[in-house]
Amino acid sequence: MAARRRRNAGPSAAGTPGEGAVLPADLELQDLYGAFAAHGLDDEDLDDAAVLVPPVRLPAEPELAALAKAVPMFDWALRLSRWAAPHRAVDEFGDLTVPDRIPAARLLGLAPGEGEVPEGEVPEEAVVEAMRAWSLACDLDLVEIGTTAAGEHVAVPGPDLEPAEEGDPETVLELWLTAAGIVRELAVEADSQELEREDGGDAEAEEDEEGLGEVEDARDEAAELLDEALQVLYETTAFAEPGTETVPLGVLAALLVVPEGEEPSDELLGDITDVMVALDPMLADLSELGLLDYRPIDPELFDEEEGEEEGGETAAAGPDGGPAELDEAESARFGLVRLTPLGQYGIRQWLLEDGYDAPLVGDLAKGDAGELLRGVSEAANVLPDEELKVWLEGREPVAAARELLAAARGSDAYAPMRRMLCHSALTLLGAPAEPAVREVLGDPELGGGAAAWLVALGAAEVPAPDRATALWTVVDAFAAQLLDTGGDPELLRELVAELPVTETPADYLGELWRVEHPYTADVLEAVGEMHPDRAVAKEARKAAFKARSKG
Repeated sequence: MAARRRRNAGPSAAGTPGEGAVLPADLELQDLYGAFAAHGLDDEDLDDAAVLVPPVRLPAEPELAALAKAVPMFDWALRLSRWAAPHRAVDEFGDLTVPDRIPAARLLGLAPGEGEVPEGEVPEEAVVEAMRAWSLACDLDLVEIGTTAAGEHVAVPGPDLEPAEEGDPETVLELWLTAAGIVRELAVEADSQELEREDGGDAEAEEDEEGLGEVEDARDEAAELLDEALQVLYETTAFAEPGTETVPLGVLAALLVVPEGEEPSDELLGDITDVMVALDPMLADLSELGLLDYRPIDPELFDEEEGEEEGGETAAAGPDGGPAELDEAESARFGLVRLTPLGQYGIRQWLLEDGYDAPLVGDLAKGDAGELLRGVSEAANVLPDEELKVWLEGREPVAAARELLAAARGSDAYAPMRRMLCHSALTLLGAPAEPAVREVLGDPELGGGAAAWLVALGAAEVPAPDRATALWTVVDAFAAQLLDTGGDPELLRELVAELPVTETPADYLGELWRVEHPYTADVLEAVGEMHPDRAVAKEARKAAFKARSKG
């Protein structure tokens, strides 16, 4: 599966995920995780950087297998495969013979039962659907085609049929993923053929080298577009709140076309429409295998548009003279798409097969507190709060808090991050963790953070930490933010501006540079570079030099 390449003009200007019309998928992953900055990569390096995709939650494999078996096309393939037992005659291509086609449609409930209507009145669409299901069964080797000694072509059930019928998760998901891949390829093939027709291609053109090259280019273009759209949906589903995963097709197309921070021009609006029209049939095909819940573009929209052009009518205008906003029902006519849990599973498997890191939420929460905090601190591709929530599930609060606090100690490079994550986990635990937190109030590494946590909780009788502990905690907390943001200038400026520098910065910073902490000089250098008060910045640079010199 190709890594998506979106046309981004610069840093993301998007708001908080889930607010307004901006989707979580519109946020750059390096903005969300600080991953690229943390590894020293600038904008010119991004095309060569490892593609990061967000962690997702997936149901357990038995539940996914049950969802796969409930997909009509997949279920029909299983039922037709059982129907073939002990063997069934087929033609030389492995297709059902003419006498068996209507019975197959009736078996699947696609056509009225025998005797209800004459065979001549069975809808052709029902037979076509049955033949498609049979073709899928053959492609998945749920039925195997052979030839008898008498030269007759027959189909027999394949070895995977029985475990698939019984719901064996490994077998079902492997078969479903193969089916999804087949449908994906067919969807791309159909779309590229449509592009060929639009470009005026014909059979003669395909026979020469140039014509074949155009066909291949059209296939590659359709495949890249579909892959990009699926990955945007994957990201959107990862960040969306439950129940808000549905994306208007126009928004999906805009995310693929419009550079971040730009308003769509008339030309880009045309590109968005082209992408919507190209994606529409491909997404509809994928919905047949349960990857997507998809409401396609209402075909009557095109008739209405032609009518407006012929009759000289124009769309209703809004207060600003632009197009009037559509209500929810009208907007839905332009297409709606939602990635299902099966779709998440399928796309993740394709990403893994292509060598991408596509983690699951909870991957880092399987060990003890030390492994949790270390893993989340060091991972570039992680949703910290989600990992903490998974680890805390079912644990006794005081015992969990003690384990986390013990794991947060240390002076290694990631120790400040571990303490920040520990603070977040304690906040998730809330008041039940208070006894464990009070136990570390005298700890030189944990005491300052513990006191701050108790004050934020509203606890009574919280002793203030001594001056040395308070200053050490300031450096430690700022160091954690340096690590967590990956050096994001905007966030660091906000943090620097909030430092409790007194009216005489030389005194405060004169204390700070003496703090015995691995990151003291780094923190002071950040203050010197970013503090809005020039006098404070100057004193911070001096303090940073002294901190470096004393080492």
